[in-house]
Amino acid sequence: MFAYLKNLLLPVSSVVLCGLFSCNKEFKDDNYSAYFGGEIINPNNRYVLLLKDNEVIDSILLDNRNRFFKRFDSLAPGMYTFRHEPEYQYIYFDKNDSIMLRLNTKEFDNSLVFCGRGDQKNNFLIEMFLKNESDRSYDVFDKDYKRFSKTIDSSHAAKKAFYLRRKTEIGWDEKFDLFAKASLDLDYLAKKEIYPIAHKRKKGEDVCKFLPKNYYSFRNEIDYNNEDLTTYVSFVRYMSAMLNNIAYKDCTTEKDYEQSALASNIKKLNITDTLFKNQKIKNGVLNNIAFMYLLEDQNMANNKKFLDRYFQLSTDKSKHNEIRKISSAAQLLNPGKTLPPQTFINPLGEKIDFNSAIKGQTVVFFWTLSSKSHLEAVHKKAHDLKAKYPDLNFIAINMDDSNEDWLRTLATYNFDVTTELHATDLKKLKEEWVITKIHRVMLLNPDGTIKNAFVSLFDADFEKYLK
Repeated sequence: MFAYLKNLLLPVSSVVLCGLFSCNKEFKDDNYSAYFGGEIINPNNRYVLLLKDNEVIDSILLDNRNRFFKRFDSLAPGMYTFRHEPEYQYIYFDKNDSIMLRLNTKEFDNSLVFCGRGDQKNNFLIEMFLKNESDRSYDVFDKDYKRFSKTIDSSHAAKKAFYLRRKTEIGWDEKFDLFAKASLDLDYLAKKEIYPIAHKRKKGEDVCKFLPKNYYSFRNEIDYNNEDLTTYVSFVRYMSAMLNNIAYKDCTTEKDYEQSALASNIKKLNITDTLFKNQKIKNGVLNNIAFMYLLEDQNMANNKKFLDRYFQLSTDKSKHNEIRKISSAAQLLNPGKTLPPQTFINPLGEKIDFNSAIKGQTVVFFWTLSSKSHLEAVHKKAHDLKAKYPDLNFIAINMDDSNEDWLRTLATYNFDVTTELHATDLKKLKEEWVITKIHRVMLLNPDGTIKNAFVSLFDADFEKYLK
């Protein structure tokens, strides 16, 4: 990856800064100036957003060469995110860093490279992220305990060796090491939390009796109240896995999971209230539980009971209206109802009536150019299911702004089993169809009514929903 740096075509100012701030230039103790810039190839829009704890602190305009550059008079050291919709990635700033990046939206994460003062830490983060992503296979949970443990321990050991080598070479401080260690360990520990439930759901076997008595001892080593980790995805993913493991540990069948959804998610809220002393972190975890639950259970009575408890525990008033809005929108997607009307165009540029594309039982899925791996995987899954269920109808909805890029993509691939449509009002579509993640799939009855609006093609039990 680092060899790729020599091919960077950054603006002259960026090249100068990369060299300037890679040197040991002296800065005064009270000088917290920093620089952020780079180049976005095949941009989806004209802006790059810089965020801290999910709050936008600056919006930076791309120039006519798709480059951006910003000097900050004062930027506190710490973890930030930059967003070029619909994708985002992390970026860590030390005092007086000057960080330049280059990426291609067609391969957002895989193409991302940093240079300049502070580049090595950030290149480590993206490399560790890619290692974790390539290691994220659901098949590992099919294994018996010994093989599962051997597989994830071996992978973790390889990544730990990489972490230790880069830590020695770069010599980062303890503040950055908090995130480096989280990206190394929490992904591994999340697998340990997921394993008992995932194995039971996939194989029908309760492996808890085979687990060592100290299996969960790692929980005692985690700092649940470090505010710096509140919104860090490794921490959020681990917490979600841990709470699911505890809340659903007594479920044995899919019916148990469905019937216990309300009680289990209220249990998650209560565990969160007990486990977290830091209110900021507590609110973040409560919000995540609420968002996920409201997309799983569209029962009005259940939602009211859940939200009553959520509002008792959460002090994050800024999220309450958003939670209410999602709850209300999700209610309109109950089984038996029809989807709120949206405007789409077909590859010929013609506006179409969405209902006219519904021919028999229909699967509606979404894709974007910024996630090529998902684009290809979801279409392949549709192709495989079509071969198995010839009467099943597939509608694929593109979620990108650019109609031209969508058409070029269709010309590149042979999507012969799907009706391809392009969304013309993304904001309205996302809000009214409650699309919070690209992996979301909706299953419609032949008459266009909703059968299940919140499923995934990659769910191991997806085919059961077709019956």
